[in-house]
Amino acid sequence: METINPVQHKPVKDAKKPKSAWKKGTITFSRWVHIYLSMLSFVVVLFFAVTGLTLNHAEWFDGKQVEKKYKGAVPAAWVKVRDTAQIKKLEIVELLRKNYGIKGYVSDFIIQDDQCSVSFKGPGYSADAFISRKDGKFQLSELRLGVVAVLNDLHKGRDSGAGWSWLIDVSAVFLTLVSLTGLIMLCFLKKKRVNGIILLIIGGAICCLIYWIFVP
Repeated sequence: METINPVQHKPVKDAKKPKSAWKKGTITFSRWVHIYLSMLSFVVVLFFAVTGLTLNHAEWFDGKQVEKKYKGAVPAAWVKVRDTAQIKKLEIVELLRKNYGIKGYVSDFIIQDDQCSVSFKGPGYSADAFISRKDGKFQLSELRLGVVAVLNDLHKGRDSGAGWSWLIDVSAVFLTLVSLTGLIMLCFLKKKRVNGIILLIIGGAICCLIYWIFVP
């Protein structure tokens, strides 16, 4: 008799388990934050990338500074007083701004027996005035270091004011969130997770190695 082999059924693979709600929510939220914060902070990232290069090679842009010198006078009554508290500080500052286009914030206003000195600071910019308390005559020097120096000082937050300092802090928070959400998304990508983490470790090790070998 002819024997008939029973039909052998191929084992059916288990259907993929659906992702849990918290995983879906985490991935969706991380992707949303990563994409939109990346776009929102794109100009900031580009700015700090470019100015990081110009800061590291400041010698490429030497010789761009422009210095101007002025002579003038403020009313002698503004400075020729016994009580130094009565010196017209605000009026002096406003006169220099209006008549000579001085900008920046007042970093120092020093009163001495024979003269007053006023210093202005800004990104890539400085100005100093030396005023005689005898007759109100002054010498004013203004130094502009060029566009690249302005950008470099903005990168460092030097002489840029509280508003720009606040922007730097917010940008740092944004970039931190972009980095963390990118790492979170990587952790949910099974095929790329291991290689991604290996590259992350290699990148960190290279930075530490360069610091250890080349930084004095």
